[in-house]
Amino acid sequence: MQPNDDKHILYNQLIAGCLKNHRDAQYKLYNLLAGKMFAVCLRYAKNREAAEDLLQEGFVKVFNNIDKFRGDGSFEGWVRRIMVNTAVEHYRKSTKMYPIVNVDDVNKQIPWEDTGDDMQLEDLMNMIGQLSPGYRTIFNLYVVEGYSHKEIGEMLDINEGTSKSQLARARYLLMDMVKKSEIVKKSETGA
Repeated sequence: MQPNDDKHILYNQLIAGCLKNHRDAQYKLYNLLAGKMFAVCLRYAKNREAAEDLLQEGFVKVFNNIDKFRGDGSFEGWVRRIMVNTAVEHYRKSTKMYPIVNVDDVNKQIPWEDTGDDMQLEDLMNMIGQLSPGYRTIFNLYVVEGYSHKEIGEMLDINEGTSKSQLARARYLLMDMVKKSEIVKKSETGA
């Protein structure tokens, strides 16, 4: 038996318990997935407290809808989609997005410049976290989650062009932050 088989069996047992509203199964399932799902929520939230709220709201949805999990894909992936959709719903309720740059300008691809420095993932995640909620949400949905601009538009109730322009602006801002951090690093090291 492979480790994935053990994980699959454990998920099936916990799902069966959750379907019967067994609190211990819900507790175990929550503890099993909370860390990974909190990381997902952090990418969309403005701070840790907001991420914790998204996590709790997301797990309420998981437990209320666990009977809808058909077993077609991974359970963890199904829970992740619920967390992302919860974050998107929260964002839609609190923000109205407008195009920031001309949609025609989006067709001009903004190149990502390789600075040659090994930027730490944590540094990049912090920079993404500094983006405005709109830019951060679209960047995460497109780059991290792999949604198309059409799907993002439907999710956020915006047009496809707005999604493209928000992504272009997010990339530009991230490139600018990377360049500024490189300048600071070079001045600190005297290079």
